[in-house]
Amino acid sequence: MGIRIMDTPELLGLNKFNVDEKEPHIKLDKELCIRCTSKPCLVVCPAGLYRLDPNGEVTFDHAGCLECGTCRVMCKNKGIIRWDYPRGTFGITYRFG
Repeated sequence: MGIRIMDTPELLGLNKFNVDEKEPHIKLDKELCIRCTSKPCLVVCPAGLYRLDPNGEVTFDHAGCLECGTCRVMCKNKGIIRWDYPRGTFGITYRFG
């Protein structure tokens, strides 16, 4: 019996998400984010959910969030104006491979 090493996308695919479409648990102040020069959120999110659109605006899709809080810690300019865990029954359910 051997151990099979799984890559990151495969591991993330094991998780189950119940997305709260009515109340996102993370909200951004896009005016602050557009002025942020370092934009650490684009590189620290392990799920890669922060994106830079062609207009230089940071976008975020809370579906698929791992709820690790790394973005909140790394956001130096306080562009993340709200970060809470999702409401009860919503969010991520981790599964083991």
